Amino acid sequence: MDIRDKNVLVFGSGISGIAASRLLLREGADVILYDGNEKLDAETIKENILHDEEHGVTLSGDVKVILGELSKEVMESLVLTVMSPGVPTDLEVVNQMRKMGIPIWGEIELAYVYGKGEVLAITGTNGKTTTTTLLGEIMKKYQEHVYVVGNIGNPYTEVALDMTEDSVAVAEMSSFQLETIHTFRPKVSAILNITPDHLNRHHTMEAYIEAKKNICRNQTADDVCVLNYEDEVTRKFGEEIKAKVLYFSSQRILDRGIYLDEGDIVYSYDTDVAVTICNVKELQLLGTHNYENIMAAAAMAIAYGVPVDLVREVIKSFKGVAHRIEFVAEKNGVAYYNDSKGTNPDAAIKGIQAMNRPTLLIGGGYDKDSSYDEWINAFDGKVKKLVLLGVTREKIDATAKKLGFTDTILVDTFEEAVATCVKYAEPGDAVLLSPACASWGMFKCYEERGDKFKELVNEL
Repeated sequence: MDIRDKNVLVFGSGISGIAASRLLLREGADVILYDGNEKLDAETIKENILHDEEHGVTLSGDVKVILGELSKEVMESLVLTVMSPGVPTDLEVVNQMRKMGIPIWGEIELAYVYGKGEVLAITGTNGKTTTTTLLGEIMKKYQEHVYVVGNIGNPYTEVALDMTEDSVAVAEMSSFQLETIHTFRPKVSAILNITPDHLNRHHTMEAYIEAKKNICRNQTADDVCVLNYEDEVTRKFGEEIKAKVLYFSSQRILDRGIYLDEGDIVYSYDTDVAVTICNVKELQLLGTHNYENIMAAAAMAIAYGVPVDLVREVIKSFKGVAHRIEFVAEKNGVAYYNDSKGTNPDAAIKGIQAMNRPTLLIGGGYDKDSSYDEWINAFDGKVKKLVLLGVTREKIDATAKKLGFTDTILVDTFEEAVATCVKYAEPGDAVLLSPACASWGMFKCYEERGDKFKELVNEL
């Protein structure tokens, strides 16, 4: 698409919108950044776009910032709209642009079209960040120019123009990002699992699943898709797609794929050739969910061509990521764990399953229309007290009591939640922040929530 000296709209003023605007400026487009929040400061947004700290330069070019309403006159001048992932794609203004025939791309599509090199892309309800981080570490050991991008916090558009034909992007993809792809085609993709999440945005489970499946929509028989054999949705999906399918399993031996066999992680090239990568006792991560993440990353790397010996070396030294069942400190005989990335019930189930002590659990936050029954049922006698906060606290409290768990305490602030756990914890217990909810409304992101937890714990 020819965008030089043409009007391109970027919808959303967050980090993805800023990065997309910079890419468009470099490609010669006239950028209009639009945000429906009229209380924002247009001049500050414009300065953020033009002052590119990532590359240490000040950009030039035509940038307009529009806040509040978007006029029909502006829409009629556009050749393209680039959506930030946090902006719903079913807004009336977006539907109007579609009716006018304006192409609607996501930030990921923009980066893919103007970037170079190959892409390894990962999605799934849970485990994306751990798997992406590990695969990034493997690829950096194997190849010189590797960029870890996407939902992990580094906009793909920030680095797309820095990439060459020899580069590899390891991309964490959210369902929001995958809604707006058109030609995006990873060399190797993975869907780790699919459980209910973000139904407030996607409205139905079917729409959420379709968004996830988009990751391999454009793949061909020359590409590879890594899928979880133990997830019914992804297992069936493997029968439908064009790409070569490579399954991973934590429950059974596979003829071809990667699996867990009595503690060994084994890669089977076919029925006659299998190689043991390592034993889970050699890993620094705990829990079956982490073994699945490791298997997915290893399968993607090997499918790309990375030698097994190098894969083995990196996964044995990998220590995980912040905010995912992260040990913070032991204070007065009580172990504190930060699992702020447990932003939905299924992820939070993994957090409680990893605990091997009586646990005081902090839960609650933003309401994504989730059901909390399975999470409560997964407590399995481990949870001494459930401390609840945020807009979901009454909803979760009612669910807990319905299921027979009555040791709940409702609090008003995050500081009060931590202080309550400290008050009731005894030597030998654990305090776990694993909220089963997003952080929005109280914090900007789960990282900020986890950092606040660590700060409060370290001050004890």
